[in-house]
Amino acid sequence: MRILITGATGNIGKAIIASLLELKIKSEIVAGLRDVKKDKSVFEKSDSLEFQEFDFEKVNQFNSYLSGIDILFLLRPPQISDTKKYFMPLIDEAVKVGIYQIVFLSVQGADKNSIIPHHKIEKMIVDSGVPYTFLRPAYFMQNFTTTLRRDILEKSEVFLPAGNARFTIVDVKDIGIVGAKILQNPESHQNTAYDLTNNEKLTFGEMVDQINEVTGQNIKFRSPNLLSFFFRKRKEGVPTMLILVMIMLHYFPRFQATPETSNSILKISGKEPENFRNFVKREQELFK
Repeated sequence: MRILITGATGNIGKAIIASLLELKIKSEIVAGLRDVKKDKSVFEKSDSLEFQEFDFEKVNQFNSYLSGIDILFLLRPPQISDTKKYFMPLIDEAVKVGIYQIVFLSVQGADKNSIIPHHKIEKMIVDSGVPYTFLRPAYFMQNFTTTLRRDILEKSEVFLPAGNARFTIVDVKDIGIVGAKILQNPESHQNTAYDLTNNEKLTFGEMVDQINEVTGQNIKFRSPNLLSFFFRKRKEGVPTMLILVMIMLHYFPRFQATPETSNSILKISGKEPENFRNFVKREQELFK
């Protein structure tokens, strides 16, 4: 069985591949890369790992990308918002080449929110008739060490219009473990969706407090109004589309019920999900 991992160089893709290699599964693992020559250097050499080109924007090459693939691990690159243009032909080709199962990285609440792209992609997959598994993770803890890290390092603050909304959260490493377990035995998870969260519901103020307690820093949480947030991020050179995504992720939850936590990580992986404080302890050098 050959498993293609799209978005292989991203946080999730790398976590999935690392967990698959650790499990030493018998399947062949194929990392889909936009630039194979350049991107394969981020992976350690392994006889179980192959590399091939995969570029979501090269629609006319989807057939060759999927040829010989049995299981497709699919995610949506943040810069791609036109799901009909890119994902409809991809899923159509998955049907044509006989993909056995699609494991799609969605988001928590995608089943209830028809506005977000993940909802539309989920529907396309269901309508295609290809067996599927939907992974619906909560807010990534790693956002603090990637997207939010610049403000933390340069301004000692987390600047988001999140107010006092409570968020369910998850460690990307736990997503990688769960994803690998599912890809190891995909038949047991067909036509199923899993919310992936830890056991906490925290505000950004509470998460920043924990970062300060662990690292000894004095980071502030500031919740600006939308105009202030938008114009500051544009001044910093953040693309408008990414700013809108950040607003969707952090502002809209203020007016929605807090999602529920889930026991899916424990159920599938056999281990308790990481809590936020332990995540900060593990990654604390990235906060300094």
